[in-house]
Amino acid sequence: MQMPLFHDMFYLGLPVLEKILRPILVYTFLIVGLRLAGKRELAQLNPFDLVVLLTISNTVQNAIIGEDNSVTGGLIGAATLLMVNHGVVRFLYGHERLEQIVEGKPTVLIDNGVVQHQSLKDELITVIDLETAAHKQGFGSLDEIDRAVLDQDGSIAFFAKKPTPEATRHEEIMNRLNQIAAQVAALKA
Repeated sequence: MQMPLFHDMFYLGLPVLEKILRPILVYTFLIVGLRLAGKRELAQLNPFDLVVLLTISNTVQNAIIGEDNSVTGGLIGAATLLMVNHGVVRFLYGHERLEQIVEGKPTVLIDNGVVQHQSLKDELITVIDLETAAHKQGFGSLDEIDRAVLDQDGSIAFFAKKPTPEATRHEEIMNRLNQIAAQVAALKA
């Protein structure tokens, strides 16, 4: 007896319950693993971090789909991941304390213009990484920054010193120009 043309494409090689439980277990493991790895893994990627994340996705693929390569099995796994993620995000929205445990707290990297080296060390961020992130946001150097915070999503928010060095230089130049104008006016009189 001949199999229908697309039989293997839609035939589930594993029970549906197993297809649902596998992605839930992998999702839970990855959330805990990424939380333990730190915020850096989320956004401040260097080439090594990127390789690890790409390799993880390939490594857990079989754990999610098992020996089943059917479209149906893949769709069940993907749908399960999307639903679990939606459910977790929705649940955490109403539970701020639990969200803080799962996502972590922001980390202050620069405070009152002083680089917090212990915070950098805790988050595995070098001063060069911090300078690079500052340059991407338009700062010439870390001397221009009053405060820098590593957010839960791995992004770094920078806050300029008030007044900025450019504003201070501009004010000094304007004061000198006013003095020169006053001297010229005095000479004319």
